[in-house]
Amino acid sequence: MTSSRRHHLKSLMLQIAAQWLENEKKEIAEAKEAYMAENCPPPDLSGDMAALMELCKKLHQAIDKIDESRYDAEAKVTKTDKEIEDLKLKVVELAGVKKPALKKVRMSADAMLQALLGGKHKVTMDLRSNLKQVKKEVKEESSEAVGDWRKNIEDKADRKKMFETS
Repeated sequence: MTSSRRHHLKSLMLQIAAQWLENEKKEIAEAKEAYMAENCPPPDLSGDMAALMELCKKLHQAIDKIDESRYDAEAKVTKTDKEIEDLKLKVVELAGVKKPALKKVRMSADAMLQALLGGKHKVTMDLRSNLKQVKKEVKEESSEAVGDWRKNIEDKADRKKMFETS
């Protein structure tokens, strides 16, 4: 499809959409006029002052009823909105806050101290240099120890015999 053809189709679609919007506006206006003609007949202003005062009182009473119903509806909406917010908070509390996975950072002790204390302080933490040198002592185990435990068992067996005989 060429660009000119695409442009032409796009302009046609926009024209059709504009017509639909105009038709929709006209339909809304006609529906509004029909509703007003049905529910609000034109007032009869011919008559004396007492009749007009009575008409005004009726209109004020109707306005008061409508205002009361509007206020009740608004109060109901605000109450339900508050309940919705409370329920959303409960859902968040029950689900718990998910902690993001932390990334492993390889940092030396010197770099950590510099990050914590700032660039002013220069402290080196060479922990290995402060350690003492310890020489490992090799413990020699004699082969006599092997014989000792066997001897101990024989001694204990003799002791057991002493208790059994008595």
